[in-house]
Amino acid sequence: MSLLRNRRAAAAAGSGEQTVVQAAYNIIPIQDVVMHGDHPSLQVPEVRAAVEALSHASDFPAPPLARVWDPHRADIFDWLGATFGFQADNVRNQREHLVLLLANAQLRAAPGFPKDHPIDVLHLTVARGIRRKLLKNYTSWCAYLGQKRHFRVPSGGGGGRRTGAATGNDVRMDLLYTALYLLIWGEAANLRFMPECLCYIFHYMALDLHHVVEQSIDIETGRPAMPAVCGEDAFLIRVVTPIYNVLKNEVEASRNGTKPHSAWRNYDDVNEYFWSRRVFKRLRWPLDPSRSFFVEPGKTGRIGKTGFVEQRSFWNVYRSFDRVWVMHILFFQAAMIVAWDGKTPWVSLRFRDIQVRVLSVFITWGGLRFVQAMLDAGTQYSLVSRETKTVAVRMVLKVLVAAGWTITFSVLYKRMWDQRWRDRRWSFAANTRVLNYLEAAAVFVIPQVLAIVLFIIPWIRNFLEKTNWKILYVLTWWFQTRTFVGRGLREGLIDNIKYSIFWVCLLVSKFSFSYFLQIKPMVGPTKVIFKLHDIKRNWFEFMPHTERLAVIILWLPVIIIYLMDIQIWYAVFSSLTGALIGLFSHLGEIRSVEQLRLRFQFFASAMQFNLMPEEHLDTVHGGIRSKFYDAINRLKLRYGFGRPYRKIEANEVEAKRFALVWNEIIQTFREEDIISDKELGLLELPAVVWRIRVVRWPCLLLKNELLLALSQAAELVADDRTHWNKICNNEYRRCAVIEAYDSIRHLLLEIIKERTNEHIIVNQLFLAFDGAMEYGKFTEEYRLTLLPQIHKYVISLVEQLLLKDKDQIKIVRTLQDLYDLAVHDFPKIKKDFEQLRREGLALSRPTESQLLFQDAIKCPDDNDVSFYKQVRRLHTILTSRDSMDDVPKNPEARRRITFFSNSLFMNMPRAPTVQRMMAFSVLTPYYNEDVLYNKDQLRRENEDGISILFYLQKIYEDDWKNFLERMQREGMASDDGIWAGKFQDLRLWASYRGQTLARTVRGMMYYYRALKMLAFLDNASEVEITEGTKQLASFGSVQYENDVYPMNGGLSQRPRRRLERGTSTVSQLFKGQEDGAAIMKYTYVVACQIYGNQKKAKDQRAEDILTLMKKNDALRVAYVDEVHPEIGDTQYYSVLVKFDPVLQREVEIYRIRLPGQLKLGEGKPENQNHAIIFTRGDAVQTIDMNQDNYFEEALKMRNLLEQYDYYHGSQKPTLLGVREHVFTGSVSSLAWFMSAQETSFVTLGQRVLANPLKVRMHYGHPDVFDRLWFLTRGGISKASRVINISEDIFAGFNCTLRGGNVSHHEYIQVGKGRDVGLNQISMFEAKVSSGNGEQTLSRDIYRLGHRLDFFRSLSVFYTTVGFYFNTMMVVLTVYTFVWGRLYLALSGLEAGIQGSANATNNKALGAVLNQQFVIQLGLFTALPMIIENSLEQGFLPAVWDFFTMQMMFSSVFYTFSMGTKSHYYGRTILHGGAKYRATGRGFVVQHKSFAENYRLYARSHFIKAIELGIVLTVYAAHSVIARDTLVYIIMMISSWFLVVSWIMAPFAFNPSGFDWLKTVYDFDDFMNWIWYPGSIFSKAEHSWEVWWFEEQDHLRTTGLWGKILEILLDLRYFFFQYGVVYQLKIANESRSIAVYLLSWICVAVIFGIFVLMSYARDKYAAKQHLYYRVIQSGVIILAVLVLIIFLKFTKFQIIDIFTSLLAFIPTGWGLISIAQVIRPFIESTVVWASVVSVARLYEILLGVFVMAPVAFFSWLPGFQEMQTRVLFNEAFSRGLQISRILAGKKTIAV
Repeated sequence: MSLLRNRRAAAAAGSGEQTVVQAAYNIIPIQDVVMHGDHPSLQVPEVRAAVEALSHASDFPAPPLARVWDPHRADIFDWLGATFGFQADNVRNQREHLVLLLANAQLRAAPGFPKDHPIDVLHLTVARGIRRKLLKNYTSWCAYLGQKRHFRVPSGGGGGRRTGAATGNDVRMDLLYTALYLLIWGEAANLRFMPECLCYIFHYMALDLHHVVEQSIDIETGRPAMPAVCGEDAFLIRVVTPIYNVLKNEVEASRNGTKPHSAWRNYDDVNEYFWSRRVFKRLRWPLDPSRSFFVEPGKTGRIGKTGFVEQRSFWNVYRSFDRVWVMHILFFQAAMIVAWDGKTPWVSLRFRDIQVRVLSVFITWGGLRFVQAMLDAGTQYSLVSRETKTVAVRMVLKVLVAAGWTITFSVLYKRMWDQRWRDRRWSFAANTRVLNYLEAAAVFVIPQVLAIVLFIIPWIRNFLEKTNWKILYVLTWWFQTRTFVGRGLREGLIDNIKYSIFWVCLLVSKFSFSYFLQIKPMVGPTKVIFKLHDIKRNWFEFMPHTERLAVIILWLPVIIIYLMDIQIWYAVFSSLTGALIGLFSHLGEIRSVEQLRLRFQFFASAMQFNLMPEEHLDTVHGGIRSKFYDAINRLKLRYGFGRPYRKIEANEVEAKRFALVWNEIIQTFREEDIISDKELGLLELPAVVWRIRVVRWPCLLLKNELLLALSQAAELVADDRTHWNKICNNEYRRCAVIEAYDSIRHLLLEIIKERTNEHIIVNQLFLAFDGAMEYGKFTEEYRLTLLPQIHKYVISLVEQLLLKDKDQIKIVRTLQDLYDLAVHDFPKIKKDFEQLRREGLALSRPTESQLLFQDAIKCPDDNDVSFYKQVRRLHTILTSRDSMDDVPKNPEARRRITFFSNSLFMNMPRAPTVQRMMAFSVLTPYYNEDVLYNKDQLRRENEDGISILFYLQKIYEDDWKNFLERMQREGMASDDGIWAGKFQDLRLWASYRGQTLARTVRGMMYYYRALKMLAFLDNASEVEITEGTKQLASFGSVQYENDVYPMNGGLSQRPRRRLERGTSTVSQLFKGQEDGAAIMKYTYVVACQIYGNQKKAKDQRAEDILTLMKKNDALRVAYVDEVHPEIGDTQYYSVLVKFDPVLQREVEIYRIRLPGQLKLGEGKPENQNHAIIFTRGDAVQTIDMNQDNYFEEALKMRNLLEQYDYYHGSQKPTLLGVREHVFTGSVSSLAWFMSAQETSFVTLGQRVLANPLKVRMHYGHPDVFDRLWFLTRGGISKASRVINISEDIFAGFNCTLRGGNVSHHEYIQVGKGRDVGLNQISMFEAKVSSGNGEQTLSRDIYRLGHRLDFFRSLSVFYTTVGFYFNTMMVVLTVYTFVWGRLYLALSGLEAGIQGSANATNNKALGAVLNQQFVIQLGLFTALPMIIENSLEQGFLPAVWDFFTMQMMFSSVFYTFSMGTKSHYYGRTILHGGAKYRATGRGFVVQHKSFAENYRLYARSHFIKAIELGIVLTVYAAHSVIARDTLVYIIMMISSWFLVVSWIMAPFAFNPSGFDWLKTVYDFDDFMNWIWYPGSIFSKAEHSWEVWWFEEQDHLRTTGLWGKILEILLDLRYFFFQYGVVYQLKIANESRSIAVYLLSWICVAVIFGIFVLMSYARDKYAAKQHLYYRVIQSGVIILAVLVLIIFLKFTKFQIIDIFTSLLAFIPTGWGLISIAQVIRPFIESTVVWASVVSVARLYEILLGVFVMAPVAFFSWLPGFQEMQTRVLFNEAFSRGLQISRILAGKKTIAV
């Protein structure tokens, strides 16, 4: 400890000055041992060993530029900091970091050390193990680049477990390199996202370190070597800042990420620059700012993209997953060839002609390779430079070779058929040419054959890919670009087999279905249509033989469905597989409290087995013997086999531990107000008092048992053994009988004075009962039929004792009646007085004036809490019937109890002691969301008169009652006093039910609380636990209210005590070391990025964050502080603060300067990255601020962390997936739909992804990262601007590509909130869909698609970007189908086909419609929900839930959601524009205006729905098929359902969406918004014009191909005009092109009239109104004249006006859409003003069209009530009165 004490005056790290002694510390007060010498962490020998090992720095050379240096008071960190110029606080931070790593590692490894190893000396294997893990990525990087690693450690000892202690140079070098890497990482700021950049820095600094330590001589100077970087803050200034500036310049050049990805370098590009050997020559060390790497964007010599170029194109879907599409295309071609023959495939394939035709797939295959090669060249040409000529050579060669193969196969194929036709049979010559073709094909498929071989033997491929031999690089150069990541990704053979079977079965099913029900039914109609000729056309034909176009139109929807329906098959197979895995995992075995009651006696053993440490801590995890014994024990445990697992007895320490843990869980339920005081009493396990001989099970389990036993005893005539055996058949009944008997005995002896005759009589009476039972003669000696009468008197006695004002006379009279019944009537043999006196059952000297019990009663004082608590329990046991079925009443409490109990019967690792568990941290990023609801938020009412508090009172009615009950117990006189004395409690109560930071912090601090309790149980002896339970029993777990057990007369008055942690739970028993053990194992950091600015602005949220720190000692807050010096630029610091309970203020722990502004990329990952340096431990759990945790789940965290020691497949996991519970499902039906969909994904979906598919990623959920593994590989997310907008999943991509392993575990869960309003949900889905669009372009997806084996690449595609792509394909199917049918109807082809091939046409329609309808219903969304609910709740409840959801229009919601996904995914790929969308996490009680809904959904849903509606309407008017109403309905119902869903969903799911007054106000608001003039300061919420321009932003930033494709898509609107004008009566059935040209003249005239009227309005309407009216009149007169002329001289009819609207309105919209694309060219002309005016007119038209059905439903009486019922139905099921809420009729005022 002497060296520890020297820490007081440790040398300054960065400045060279002595550090000032600081009282503020984070976890361990290493800086000031004297002041904090009694800190529990410093008493841990392993901590002292770590600090001691780091202290050996006295013999190092003095730092070169340190002004003051005392080698005897400095440690390794001080020396490194002063030598290399690290910041002082970085040194302090990383010193504590490494001390904790070393101490915790030594604690875990201690059982394997030699017995003679000193406990306070660091073991070599500990330091070496951490160094190896931290530098493993660096070692791989050196091997990849062929560089010799620059760290040198003594090889002696070899790292074996029995090597010596850490006192020599061996361990010191390990610690030096570890400390150096941590210091680099801790100060690298944004560079932490670039792990190989850090490897490069470490590479040279480690070399400098070696030269300095070895005191090498500099060849150039002849003096001792100095580091290249040294001096005050040198590392930040000379290393970090230059590279940071490169990133900053690139981001600034990207114009906030709006420029194409190919035009600027992101984090990945800069990092991948360090994947080439060229970096050592071009960058050098120290960093040279003149090098091309540092050249700013736009200047010559700048380094461009590295490794990969992201191009915005839908071709990325093909390019990244070309094998998937090759499979589809080749099978389709082969299936078409076989099906065309018309026979069954096994018959057709016998014919040589069919066989040879099938061989044509190789031509297609070659062509697809050519397409892939061209795409590679066309997208990645930017990578070519003078130094990367081989890249260009490879691109060109691949294009040429692919083209060569295509030509070769084409020539050989033609020669085969030429020979065959010449010989008119398959002659020998023809067959020879077939063999030639097959030989070429064999050469062509050699790479695929090799891939299959390597797939079967995966370890060979892993070896080849990971080996850095140059000869292998040359051999693989042709097939793929060499990259540092994506090597050796093959799984083990068993996993290969599992996911291969999954996909083989799926593909067989899919292709069989496709062949027989998609492709083959279409062949017949196709042949018939090909034979049709001379079909009458309804318009001018630009090309002949358009019958073939009809074939394409019929086939197109079928082909699209064929290409995407694997998504449906995946949903089916994954659901079934997930259910099977869930069954084997024992999910859903306990589904209700009633089922828990049946297994509760095993539950105690399960808790002991899983949550308490195993006896043999040195057991090898995962060994065969260990697994076998573990399986046997779990089998006994789960099914009650074997005596140890049948029951536990009261005197066992296991029962007492179980009681402590269980009661603590129930106590947290009460603190959270999800159970009442009464329910707490019914659920808790009381301590063993009153000499009760059995386990005192919760009253909930003993309900009715005593009454059943009494009934049995009174009715059954049998001997003692029979009676007792029947009672013992039910463990709870046995315990109830014994406890009641023992309690009554103790109660009577307690209230009767000792040393009185009555005391002796009662004692003797029970001794007589005991003797009779002992000899089995109780039924012979006593009348059991009188037991119910005795029971009645005992109840009467207990009730009198519980009264506030006890009537002594009644108590005495009841005791006398009991005495008479028990002594005189109960025995079968009557005894006279003398006999009773001899047996001690009567007074020895009775007198006439003395009545029995008259002066012998003394009731305990009312303050005897323990006594009356036991009396109340006895009363419950005596009187309870079946009325406890609803205990606990709260559904959340029931869910948590059942899940926790079920989880303990699932497979999980055995728990170590807290001391030997893995240390971990939780990191929560926070920006400016709600922390605690303030008074204004709680009381502020919306337009319907609803406040948040009122809403919460109704949604959580049970919780509110429990909260008021708790507040009254704590001294609140009346409910009105809650705003005064209990306002802070009210804020917390409300905030804990919203998605607030307070809720998240409370949940995460349960880890700390759980660890403290577990640490106590680990170390407490049996005597301490026994005494502790008695001590807690004397206090009582809670003081009951008057109304806990309501009876006539009331109960004893409650003492007013507060429910506190210190007096009511296990924390009272703590001995002081628990805090030290817990804080060494757990750290919670909240990354409040702008907390510093919030403090300066006196923001309420800053005060609330401080409040949270006050409530939670272990909470740490990290933020970025901006300092504005008088001279120089703004400085930025990462700061860590905590609340000091001694100083009673916030104190600063660390302040580390950053190279510049934090946010270069996406905000959330940057926020996480700056705070991650303050986390500790081996693992870090990522928690969003809308998540929650539960105390009972926190108890299992150390089990979960043990998973890192178990193999999952071929390797141990690096990322542990954790199950989630979506807690927002009860708020509304919409929230229920969202939570049901989300729940199926986070449970069943991820279960299958992890096993068997092995492609689970990270999805922003509460996964646990292997912290040291990830911090050396880029962190826990990626942050590049725009491309990484879905930052979380890239951590999973990165993990998989770098050889990590992701598992999923469902025995533990974390709560998560989801968006609960339609607008919130839509914005969230827009963000996710846009993120998936960006993922489609990313290098990570490309590498996963190419580096994984075929089956895993299938899994990746269909579970990530493929899901969104296929969702878009569903919408595209609807479009192609309805537009295709419209073409057929308007052109006349449909009538021709209908007349010639009616039956075959219907078959073709059936092939499309059946599948489209299934897809439209969203079966692939519903099926996983049904399966998962069946597994966990039961089949019938799952079906009922599904049926209920359908009645509440869930299909409307899911269809609407499908539109959101497809719109934003497609637009992002096409044009970009992905951005973070703040959804807000408030409560959905506010009506959203029509204008707001229109802004949000006009482009994504409304315009598309109207378009489809017009198409369907025009088709219905002109189709011969549509004349049959039934056929039309069957054919178009799913399309109409989509139209209705996309238009009506925003209003159906909008509170008060069909209120007539609100509809009227909404329309006025909409029109005001439309006509509000736009200006510089206007916002989109106020002005239509501003919004309209913002909606075009993506067209402004899109590329050339994006604009061209957009124009091509807009051309479809002109088709309406072309098709409809020929249907007009005025056309007189003319088919001339002149008809169409004249229609354009009409369009021009209409547009001219509009321009004229606009001009007249602007010039004359205000001041010369008469002129304006004259012009209006002229136009009207002219229009009337034209109509008269048309009516007189042409076939014009009035109906033509309405028909032409269907032609010209879409044309106008198409012109506006094209004008928006070409806006840069016309904006400066007079045309643009007219475009804006016409666009405004169209928006009004669209708004009226959308609002019309809303207004109609609003006008209908009762429709609003029905909508409210549907929207809030889930809340209604819990007794809510939402209709009153929405009417603002408050029944409770607070």
